[in-house]
Amino acid sequence: TLALVTMKILLCAKYFQRLAIPGSMRALHKVYRTVTPQNFSNYESMKQDFKLEIPEYFNFAKDVLDQWTNMEKAGKRPSNPAFWWINGNGEEVRWSFEELGSLSRKFANVLTEACGLQRGDRVMVLLTAIPEWWLANIACLRTGTVLIPGTTQMTQKDILYRLQSSEAKCIITNDVLAPAVDAIASKCENLHSKLIVSQSPREGWENLKEMMKHASDNHTCVKTKHNEMMAIFFTSGSSGYPKMTGHTHSNFGLGLSINGRFWLDLTPLDVMWNTSDTGWAKSAWSSVYSPWIQGACVFVHYSPRFEPTSILQTLSKFPITVFCSAPTAYRMLVQNDKASYKFKSLKHCVTAGEPINPEVMEQWRNRTGLDIYEGYGQTETVLICGNFKGMKIKPGSMGKPSPAFDVKILDENGNVLPPGKEGDIGIRVQPNRPVGLFTHYIDNPTKTASTLRGNFYITGDRGYMDEDGYFWFVSRADDIILSSGYRIGPLEVECTLNEHPAVAESAVVSSPDPIRGEVVKAFIVLNPDYKSHDQEQLKKEIQEHVKRNTAPYKYPRKVEFIQELPKTISGKIKRNELRKKEWETI
Repeated sequence: TLALVTMKILLCAKYFQRLAIPGSMRALHKVYRTVTPQNFSNYESMKQDFKLEIPEYFNFAKDVLDQWTNMEKAGKRPSNPAFWWINGNGEEVRWSFEELGSLSRKFANVLTEACGLQRGDRVMVLLTAIPEWWLANIACLRTGTVLIPGTTQMTQKDILYRLQSSEAKCIITNDVLAPAVDAIASKCENLHSKLIVSQSPREGWENLKEMMKHASDNHTCVKTKHNEMMAIFFTSGSSGYPKMTGHTHSNFGLGLSINGRFWLDLTPLDVMWNTSDTGWAKSAWSSVYSPWIQGACVFVHYSPRFEPTSILQTLSKFPITVFCSAPTAYRMLVQNDKASYKFKSLKHCVTAGEPINPEVMEQWRNRTGLDIYEGYGQTETVLICGNFKGMKIKPGSMGKPSPAFDVKILDENGNVLPPGKEGDIGIRVQPNRPVGLFTHYIDNPTKTASTLRGNFYITGDRGYMDEDGYFWFVSRADDIILSSGYRIGPLEVECTLNEHPAVAESAVVSSPDPIRGEVVKAFIVLNPDYKSHDQEQLKKEIQEHVKRNTAPYKYPRKVEFIQELPKTISGKIKRNELRKKEWETI
């Protein structure tokens, strides 16, 4: 066992050295300083004292947001705004909880009166990080409609698949994606309402900004049961197209108190900035539920693309106290000279979505004086493991289990493995399924059943626990690619590749990258007519083809032409063999 742990540490150190920004590589298990938490004493007390009461009826808008409004009116909450939004053009929006409530009730009336939506109807929201995205989230809560967020990077094909699969009755989007929706709307028999967030009208669409001007803010929130469906997130899988992950009102509305109270350690005095794409579950984690459960301010700096200099300037200029971003973002930030930036208010930095390079953690701490607290979770869960204030941080570790979950390392039979032994990361679901874990994959009982092994939900990730109870990520158990915090299913990319006339066959795997952690690599067998073509030009054409026909973040940044793909006797592509070759050169 000790030999295995030693080997893992050496392999991790070798891997992170490859990804590291030039500089000294310290011991992987270096202990960082501890910080006094605001909401709990220490990890042990947090685990011991944690208890989550689940009422029969629960609605986040009514039971949390409206309660903060009442506190605000009674003068029992600091003057911090509830929502604070800026962009690069000097525009700024600040809303109190009372204003947030009034505007979201207007939006709720638009959904029920103008769009004719009823409780349980599904609403797809494809918006960038503009204020209307937050109002849409709350309006769906107030009306009992089911929110389906999606990234605005989706193509026409992506949108069609999601609209047909979800049977959404309403879509809310912007000028950029409206033409793509129009092109496929006739194929979506359930879609009957289209709302556009735009300064100008568009034929066949209701203009949300105009409708909000005339809507009443008199709306009574529906009385939802805690286990009613609240949101559906599409998540990529290693086989097939994205799956619909169902979350109830209590899953996020109560379950994410773990994140807000303990991992983010927020209070009503805090200003929280999370840079996640609005299409991902991480936006629900840290841009909606976690901060507002704690009465903190949600801060947003909208920018069409990630600009390190702009991020650093914003952290310096505004009173942001808690910052959350993907490991890729921190890798880019530490490459910028921060000597001229002083983060006067910043006191807590967190990350999730993919493993973070320990060297980046050290570089960030050396330049800012702040540690980065890594967390681990999935679209299907709230925080599974985390590094919490008051704990010793072991860089490279995902920390210790959340107080909401009983997390174990399991063998193929569902038996709990001892420290140092690699296995599957699982969450105990028997005798009681914990709050914060998704209900099921909608319309996919086979896939839902495959996640259960004995008394445990299997996350699909492999790892091990050390002697101190810290968990360490080893790899995905399937072929999912984690790049810059995005989950990319190989089959989605392969299907798009195979539509190109030059491609006879393809296989997609992860490949190491110094900035993104890992990227998509495509191994392609060419059709005979294309073997004599200029290969560099052909690579570019194929990459552009993928960018045009699926979300751009999925395109293969690396392409290699080969004579044949490794396959099993039954003809199944051995992706693991190709992936192993990519990573064993580190």
